[in-house]
Amino acid sequence: MNGKYIFKGEDITTDVLFKIEHICNILAERENIIFDKAYEAFIFSDTYKILKRTHNLYWAESAEFLADEYYREISSR
Repeated sequence: MNGKYIFKGEDITTDVLFKIEHICNILAERENIIFDKAYEAFIFSDTYKILKRTHNLYWAESAEFLADEYYREISSR
């Protein structure tokens, strides 16, 4: 993938990275932890793996929705 997120030939890397940052800020605030801990937890989640697959349009969802998806995922473990 060469480190870029591409959708229909367009580079959406900045959009995806900002979305990840926003999600991790939400997680950090909700759990009262530092950003780095939230980031570490998020990148090992299935929600993150799905978000990286640009064809499914998860990257276009709101950060709040994706944070909720993350919590649904971890609650079902």
